[in-house]
Amino acid sequence: MKATLAGAAAALAMASVPGTAMARDTISIVGSSTVYPFATVVAERFGRTGNATPKIESTGSGGGMKLFCQGVGTQHPDITNASRRMKKSEFELCQSNGVKDITEVKVGYDGIVIANSVKGEQIDLSLRDIFLALAKDVPNPDGSEELVANPYKTWKEVNPALPNTKIEVLGPPPTSGTRDAFNELAIEGGCKTFSWLKAIKDEDKSKYKAICRSVREDGAY
Repeated sequence: MKATLAGAAAALAMASVPGTAMARDTISIVGSSTVYPFATVVAERFGRTGNATPKIESTGSGGGMKLFCQGVGTQHPDITNASRRMKKSEFELCQSNGVKDITEVKVGYDGIVIANSVKGEQIDLSLRDIFLALAKDVPNPDGSEELVANPYKTWKEVNPALPNTKIEVLGPPPTSGTRDAFNELAIEGGCKTFSWLKAIKDEDKSKYKAICRSVREDGAY
């Protein structure tokens, strides 16, 4: 049996395979860099019980899912941690590789905070501001219902009420489940404030996700 565990905003995917513990001295765990610090504490405490301390690797939620779904046996991880739910495509990969008996266990929730330096100007951001500042493509500034490559360089260009400072955001990489959650909650959250973009979801879900969950790659993020 393999088990995967995930939470609404953050989660752990736990996997176990009958017989693997007997064939290998330690439990093998991969996955989320967000969950990693907490998982290592649990592993250390587990090791103090007289059992071998589990081996944990920080591969990111996406990377962990790929490794977890490659197959069953000692050459594959027993547990994968994730700061999001397993995607349909990942579940299908597991099934195709014989990883069929998967158990999901929610271990907690992940909070996402956008913060800036106490030495800088205070920024009061809306979801729309975040979308316009960080999305790969945004509505044309001229007001027409068409998308253009994100032209905004400063927060003030996004919203006149914001500081005239360069848009520069540091965040998790694409392999991170926390990044997936940020894209869904913040980027898509702001995207949906435009009614014509929100309407695309009913017409073409793939196109909608590509627009509303894609982050710019020009250095602003």
